[in-house]
Amino acid sequence: MSLFRASRATSLSDVGVRPRPSTGPGAVTVTPDTALRHSAVWAGLRVRADLISSLPVDAFRKVGTHQVEVTKSPFLVDPAGDGSGMSSWLYATQFDLDRVGNTFGAIVARDAAGKPAVVEPLAASSVIVRAKGSKVVGYRVNGHKYEPDEIWHEKQFLMAGMPVGLSMIAYAAWSLGASLSAQQFALDWFSTGAQPIGSLRHTKLGALQDDVIASAKAKWKAAVANRDLFVTGSDWEFDMAAEAASQQGFIDTQEFGVVEASRWTGVPADIIDGMVKGSSMTYANITQRNLQLLIINLGPAIARREFRLSATTAAPRFVKLNTDALLRMDPAARTEMLAKQIESRQVAPSEARALDNRMPFTEEQLAEFDRLFGKGSTTPTQVTKGSTS
Repeated sequence: MSLFRASRATSLSDVGVRPRPSTGPGAVTVTPDTALRHSAVWAGLRVRADLISSLPVDAFRKVGTHQVEVTKSPFLVDPAGDGSGMSSWLYATQFDLDRVGNTFGAIVARDAAGKPAVVEPLAASSVIVRAKGSKVVGYRVNGHKYEPDEIWHEKQFLMAGMPVGLSMIAYAAWSLGASLSAQQFALDWFSTGAQPIGSLRHTKLGALQDDVIASAKAKWKAAVANRDLFVTGSDWEFDMAAEAASQQGFIDTQEFGVVEASRWTGVPADIIDGMVKGSSMTYANITQRNLQLLIINLGPAIARREFRLSATTAAPRFVKLNTDALLRMDPAARTEMLAKQIESRQVAPSEARALDNRMPFTEEQLAEFDRLFGKGSTTPTQVTKGSTS
C-alpha cells in the first residue's frame, strides 16, 4: 500500500518505518531528535555536515569542451541573506538531509532571472508536504500554505514514487533503540539503581495468595527505585544481586551500537573515535580510507547538492563543490599529484600555486632558485665547502 494518497497531506514523521513501540520501562522511542543523544549518531552526522560545508563552492560556465570559472551569484556567497555565509547554510541543510532525508527553505527573494536569491532554512519538523502520488503539489509550514515554487526542497535517500526523501533515523530506529535503551539502563543504574542490592527469598513450600504476590511486586518495585533491600515472605534466604553491568551485555551493546551507527551514517567508526575490535587501521592506509569516504560515502551526496545548487544559475553555468579541499588532508599525496601534473604539462606551476592560494613566483624568487639549483636546472647542484657560487 502506498504511503501517499491523492491530495493527502503527509508529515515527514509519517514517512519510512515507524519506530518500534516501547515494551518496557527502559525502552526508548527513537525519533530524529532522540537519536541525536547517541554519541555515534551525533558524531557521524556532524562529520558529514562538517566535511561538505567546508568544501569551497565554485561556479563555472561551459565554453565548448572547456569550463571557465565565473563570478559567483550572491546566493552562492550568502544563501540565507543574513551574513552567515554559504558554509553555515550548507552545514544546517546537510545535517537535516542526513537526519530526516529532506531539507526545506523559504524562498524569500529571487534575482532578475527568477532564480532563488535568498533561501531561509526551515525546521523540517514544521513542514508538511502535500502530494499526489510522487508529485509535490504544495507545502504547509506552521499552518501557512505555500506553492511548490515558494519552497526550497532537497531530498536524500530517494525511492521511486516517493515525493520526499526517506529518513535514515526512521529506518535505523530498531538498531539505535537498543543502544539508546542501554544508555537509559546506565542512567538508571548509576542514579536510582537498576536493581536492588539483594533479595530475601521466600523458601517455604506452598502456593502464594494473589494479594501476597501483589504486595511482593510492589515491594520489589520500591526496592528497585530506592536501591534498597527487597524483603518478602518468611523463612528467608539471602541472595546478593551485585551482578556487574558488563555481565548484562551492557558494554558489548554499547560497542556494537557505535558500529551500527557508523553503518547507518556512512562514516567509518574510527573517524568518530569509535573503538573497533580487530581493526587494522594505520597511518599508512588512512589516505585510502579518506579517499573511500570521499568517493563512496560523500560522493553521491555531493553530486546531488551540486545539481540542486546549479539550478540557481542560468545554463550553461553550473556549480561544483571543490573536493580537492578534502584531499589536502594528505599533503604528501597532494604534492606528488601536482608534481606529476606539472611534469606531464597538464598544469602550469602558476596554476598549481594558485590551488594553494599562492601568488606566481616573483623575479626575486626565481633568482633565488637559480642560486640554489643552478640557472635553468631542475635539480639542486652540489655546493662544495668553501665554494662561492
